[in-house]
Amino acid sequence: GVKMIIIKTEDEIKKMQVAGKVLSDVHHKLRDFIKPGVKTIEIDRFVENYLKERGAYPEQKGYEGYPYSVCASVNDEICHGFPTEYELKDGDIITVDMVVNVDGWLADSAWSYEVGNVSPEAKKLLQVTREAMYKGIEKAVIGNRLGDIGAAVQKHAEDNGYSVVREFVGHGIGQEMHEDPQVLHYGKPGRGLRIQEGMVFTIEPMINMGKKELTIDDNGWTARTKDGSLSAQYEHQIAITKDGPIIITDQGDC
Repeated sequence: GVKMIIIKTEDEIKKMQVAGKVLSDVHHKLRDFIKPGVKTIEIDRFVENYLKERGAYPEQKGYEGYPYSVCASVNDEICHGFPTEYELKDGDIITVDMVVNVDGWLADSAWSYEVGNVSPEAKKLLQVTREAMYKGIEKAVIGNRLGDIGAAVQKHAEDNGYSVVREFVGHGIGQEMHEDPQVLHYGKPGRGLRIQEGMVFTIEPMINMGKKELTIDDNGWTARTKDGSLSAQYEHQIAITKDGPIIITDQGDC
């Protein structure tokens, strides 16, 4: 079908940057909060309270019936992990994903965290996944195509022996959580929609240590690797400007 892409003004991008600042502050706080012994439901409560204090709202809560403020995906969980009474253990990895609403404008970012001392293999998966996201962001310039982003992400993941999840993709975002276009994390350079000034979308690769296939839990939401291998995810929201991409969810130091 025809893509209905909502081009954003500089002023609207600034409004999303306000939400993005709140979101990046949450991720900074989570660096210290996430440690062995913490239950994933406690992360959910911590985030919800922090957002309330800042006059922000957790947009995921109630979205299509999703019951929590964050997704908390541990180890082999790819995305949409439910926060639970599960106590994080030394050596776990966890991805915390959230969408922050400030005055009707949204910011969306996921980050993977090491819990205590993780294996060198897990550390490398996180590093390569983060690098893959940034390699995608580098290609998000006017005149390039969406396929250039996906190809850059896929190459970096597969060059390191990992696989890219196909079922979940980046997306346009503004006042709605999911807008056009869809942004795939795999593909061919020079293919796909041309990138234009004023587009705002996420790049959010989910990278598996093993194979790319997944299963969905009985809760209807949580995706996990079919082979039980670890999965990591990093996500930034970017705005396309004539001077290159602005990272709306920039954490300032990574």
